[in-house]
Amino acid sequence: MKYGILILLVMAGYICQAQAIIGTWQLIDEKTCFESNIKESETEKELLPMMKSSGTSSVAKLIRFDKKGAGEDGIFSAGRKKGSDMSSFKYTINGQELLLLDIKSGIMTQQLIIDELSQSTLKVHNAKNECETKTFSRIK
Repeated sequence: MKYGILILLVMAGYICQAQAIIGTWQLIDEKTCFESNIKESETEKELLPMMKSSGTSSVAKLIRFDKKGAGEDGIFSAGRKKGSDMSSFKYTINGQELLLLDIKSGIMTQQLIIDELSQSTLKVHNAKNECETKTFSRIK
């Protein structure tokens, strides 16, 4: 009986996490291994806030996850409904692991580890390179 309840709770946790990822997310920060290993200089720390406030971009990289286990990602420009360089995929979540699969063959194309998943933030890293991180903000 105890094991049955424990299994039920674990499965409920997986389902909740899969439901929490559903929606549209905008990439707000991406770091490569090279960028992760280099510290910012004092000059960069001073200039970065000024550069962010003066440069507003009308281009965004978005990723969408739907209820049926499918998704798409691409680059969207302001004033356009369709994105450019769109790619569709299927996805599955196994615990903290997010697998992106080819829509036709079902072959895994990316293996990501979910570091943080909340109502507003999704932070993942590549399973093969922990230093490659992507941070997304929920927009829908």
